[in-house]
Amino acid sequence: MHLGCMKKQVLVVDDDAPVRDSLKRVLEDSGYEVVTAIDGQEALREFAAHEISLVILDLNLPIKAGWETFALLSSSNPLLPIIIITGMSQQFDFAQAAGAGALLEKPVDAALLLRTIEELFREP
Repeated sequence: MHLGCMKKQVLVVDDDAPVRDSLKRVLEDSGYEVVTAIDGQEALREFAAHEISLVILDLNLPIKAGWETFALLSSSNPLLPIIIITGMSQQFDFAQAAGAGALLEKPVDAALLLRTIEELFREP
């Protein structure tokens, strides 16, 4: 754990409670503050209410779809790193074209997720 991540707030958006809870636990154990949301609409509310440094966003969401949520978050903060997590295949090219910081397929490997977050935070 390094000191640079101590005050960083990460928004985890996933409608699957076990996935959301396990990601929250992994991130908190690594020193991040974690805010969670169960759908895109709640994600936008939480983003507006907190100083979010990075978003982990599932694509298959109720109420407001993942790509729509991605577009709204990106338009409000174009420099916001967003990691897409998905169980859907064939999303990499679309994620890259949309400007996602990274795309990780489910089940998410915790060590890879943490390395990806650190790399995104190191980018200027």
